[in-house]
Amino acid sequence: MYISTQKSLPRRTVLKQAGVALSLPFLDAMCPAFGASSPVKPKRFVGVSLALGLHNPFLVPKDKGASYTPSPYLKSLQDIRDKFTVISGTSHPGVTGGHTAEGSIYSACPMGRGKVSKNTISLDQLMAKHLGHETRFPSLVLNNSGERSPSYTENGSMIPAVSDSRKLFASLFVDDSPQAKTRQAEIAQGGQSIMDIVRSEAKALERQVGPGDREKLDEWYTSVRELEKRLEANEAWINKPKPKVKKAPQSPDRNSAPDITRAFLDTVLLALQTDSTRFVTLHCSHNAVRGLDGVDESYHSLSHHGRSEEKLDQLAIVEQAVIDHWANFLRQLQGAELLDDTMVLLTSNLGNASSHDNRNMPVLFGGGGYQHGQHLAFSQTNNYPLPNLYLSMLQNLGLEEGRFATSTSTMKGLV
Repeated sequence: MYISTQKSLPRRTVLKQAGVALSLPFLDAMCPAFGASSPVKPKRFVGVSLALGLHNPFLVPKDKGASYTPSPYLKSLQDIRDKFTVISGTSHPGVTGGHTAEGSIYSACPMGRGKVSKNTISLDQLMAKHLGHETRFPSLVLNNSGERSPSYTENGSMIPAVSDSRKLFASLFVDDSPQAKTRQAEIAQGGQSIMDIVRSEAKALERQVGPGDREKLDEWYTSVRELEKRLEANEAWINKPKPKVKKAPQSPDRNSAPDITRAFLDTVLLALQTDSTRFVTLHCSHNAVRGLDGVDESYHSLSHHGRSEEKLDQLAIVEQAVIDHWANFLRQLQGAELLDDTMVLLTSNLGNASSHDNRNMPVLFGGGGYQHGQHLAFSQTNNYPLPNLYLSMLQNLGLEEGRFATSTSTMKGLV
């Protein structure tokens, strides 16, 4: 956290200590959070985000309402038509910058290319902050290629993603060795000692700064106390056995980005079924699509199609595969009787990847107990705030939030 002072202070030291404190929850041993009794029917959120968008003309139906005619991408989803809503004409107000807007997918924090902007808390982490204490993992942050993610903490720090579905499965369902458990306990206890140091230094600084800075320090100090609680709860989970499942999901074809996404979603399903977590983000940034028949260019190259029919034909194969895996995830949740209590989002920061346009974001929204089966069509030229959907989701969880980022209300037409 940036701290402006009225006189010279070792601000670099303060930032260093804050960095130590705020990075602790993201150590492997820090994943578990509070242990508490579970509600009868817990609510969940799974967000799937795409780094390269979805081709709008293939996704968005030409007509709106409950009687919409399926677009090419939606024809294979008609058996679950009443389980999801198509939303068009939405974007995050103030968010530009093309690919650089990836960090704003779930935070909706206004930012643009070349601008110095501090991110704000993402939707999933706000959910986990209030409700993540019920499960071993407050949230899961995943990426099918690399550690970057659109999940951010309150102080604007990105949470590194798990990028290997096999390691994810092991962390969820394979018990740690006695040596690993001992090491986790040592890390947790060591983290608590760092909290003691941070607490004492923060108190000392309070006597040297003005009222405005004391307020900032108090906010930061509150986050330190929350981390202490998480460390304590983490210790409680270390020796509790992990749930057992019959078998791991089928290993993915590493040459097919959609199949890697499928493997992650199969594991996420198991995590939700065992109530190991309730809040998940999966960012899809993998570029390999050689494993798909009929595709001979990279995913990124195809996304910059320039309206080439040959590239669009190949891009449609890739994007249809992604959508079909997302739809199958909904079907599996429905079969497991989890869909009505699980909100599932598919979106991207790019409405048009070919031109790096952040307007008209693709949005499919399923589950969560809503009345689906419709196309909510907002203006393609004067976009409706997508943060309104995020506010609706927060309130669906029972959180008394009156606003999220640049929201103006809950989403119109979503019942």
